[in-house]
Amino acid sequence: MRDERLANAPEDRKVLCYNRATRAEPHLLKFTSSPASQRARGAAWLAALAISMGVFLFVVAGPSPALAGGLDLPAAATQGLDTLYGGKPQEAITAFRTLETEHPADPLGYLLEADARWWQIYCQACEIKWNMLDAWPQPPRIRSDEAYLGLTEKVIALAQAQITKNDSAAVELYAGMGWLLRARLLALREERLPTARAGVKARSHLMRSLMLDPDMADAYTGLGLYNYYVDTLSGMAKALRFLMGIPGGDKHEGIRQLHIAIERGTLTRVEASFYLAKNLRIYEHDFSGAVEVITPLVMEYPQNPIFHLMLGDFQRELHQTELAQANFHTAEELPVSDAACAQRVHDLAEQAAALLTKSGQP
Repeated sequence: MRDERLANAPEDRKVLCYNRATRAEPHLLKFTSSPASQRARGAAWLAALAISMGVFLFVVAGPSPALAGGLDLPAAATQGLDTLYGGKPQEAITAFRTLETEHPADPLGYLLEADARWWQIYCQACEIKWNMLDAWPQPPRIRSDEAYLGLTEKVIALAQAQITKNDSAAVELYAGMGWLLRARLLALREERLPTARAGVKARSHLMRSLMLDPDMADAYTGLGLYNYYVDTLSGMAKALRFLMGIPGGDKHEGIRQLHIAIERGTLTRVEASFYLAKNLRIYEHDFSGAVEVITPLVMEYPQNPIFHLMLGDFQRELHQTELAQANFHTAEELPVSDAACAQRVHDLAEQAAALLTKSGQP
């Protein structure tokens, strides 16, 4: 399906998304540290660790544990995820709730619904800070957070029940994802200690999953992001990591693991690509690499306004004015069913376009 979409994409869409003159090998990275990136790192280290690790899914066909060799995604979940990444999270939630009704003891539907809700939260929380677009920390909790956190608790409980009865790579993934789904919202609300604890618990389950099934490529998304972020934490965060005994990481190993997930993952490919692209932009200042990583997502899911906004933001840094402006305009014109998200997309597109003018780009 992915290859067919890319092959059938209109030529003007390909030109809008990608300028081959900016192409860079994503594994050839050089870390840079400007005052802006240091401020961003200090403000967002927990959000990056938990949110980025948490924004992906692991599912199995029906309530039975998956066998070794990765995950077998049921058609209903595949269709729901296509709807979600196609920029329609509320419609995806409806589909995922059907899975919950059909398999109430399985974490699958609840996990998928939580991720769909996260994309709604992410859209509403996005803002431009330090000249960068992302969902930056926004404490304290708000009332609507409780429904999301309740879903993560259910995922954890159902997965743990299956682990007790019959441990498998799939249910270890469920347990790990439950903790990560919980951690990312805690990070957005800047609840640092609970976020760190949840991240460590998640890492343990993901490592167990790979031990049970070395072919579980999707597990590399969470582990890759963990390795990357722990190695790029601010000084304050590193001190906290030392005091809490949080395992260390290696960002180069993390990038390698993310590429494994992008190339071989079943469910985490889109999420791994999205967050790797953001990291290349925010922490590495590798704008060309960021464009190359996210471009396939824009081509595959051209109705997703968040993907267009991110691509335009990367192109703005490369002074690709016309391409950036076109993506901002596309994002603003796309239909968004969620009123709050629609307003935020409109505002962000206007702000990002204004930055083009402010920086001297016509």
